[in-house]
Order: sequence, then structure tokens, then C-alpha cells
Amino acid sequence: RSLAQGCSALGAELRIASPEGYGLPDTLDGVRQLVDPHEAVEGAEFVYTDVWVSMGQEEEAEERRRTLAPYQVNASLAPNAWFLHCLPARRGEEVTDEVIDGPKSAVWRQAENRMHSARGALAWMMGARP
Repeated sequence: RSLAQGCSALGAELRIASPEGYGLPDTLDGVRQLVDPHEAVEGAEFVYTDVWVSMGQEEEAEERRRTLAPYQVNASLAPNAWFLHCLPARRGEEVTDEVIDGPKSAVWRQAENRMHSARGALAWMMGARP
């Protein structure tokens, strides 16, 4: 949700692929919600995914895995795009090993930068200014 809001605020194009009932509840400028994952990633420079089953959703796990299986990021879905994931990833579910460990994966750099972003946000909240 926050990525979609940020893209909308910056005027960046964002396409979200999800089954009916799994998308964002409202419309944001520049954000297209699609059901077809192949249409969503067509020409994409980056593909970003998240876990399919979050904490507190354990009772829905099997249904979510079945419903979201066509949305797995694998080599055939987005062969030329950079891959991003906020981690931890569930390999074999939302992403395959060949993608997350592949040469176009930026998840480890993304994770490293998250630490610096969090430290900067914490410093700002404590009153530090440039």
C-alpha cells in the first residue's frame, strides 16, 4: 500500500497484479490494478512481490497459496526485470530460487538500504536535521 501511495505521489507508473478481491480497495493516480500477471509485468523494469501469507493469516494459508500460485515470480514471468522483495521470502511460493538468487535480484541491496532508511527515519524523529 505504501509503495502504491509513494508511486502515485511521485507520478511513477505502477501496475499491481492480483486476483479479484486481493487488490487495493481504492484507486490511486498512476496505479493500474490488473488480474493478469503477465500483462502487469509486460515491459517492466522491476518486479516486486511480498509474502502470500502474513502473520495472522495462517487459517487462510492453503486458499491463498492456491489462489496466488499463478502470480509466482519465476523466470518465465519476468525474465528481464530486476527483482525486489521486502523479505523474508518464502521460496517456492511467491518467488523461485532461480529468481531470488539470480543475477537480476536486488533483494540483498534492498535489505541493506532498508537499514539505512530506518536509521535515517529514527534520527529524524529524534530531531536530527541536515
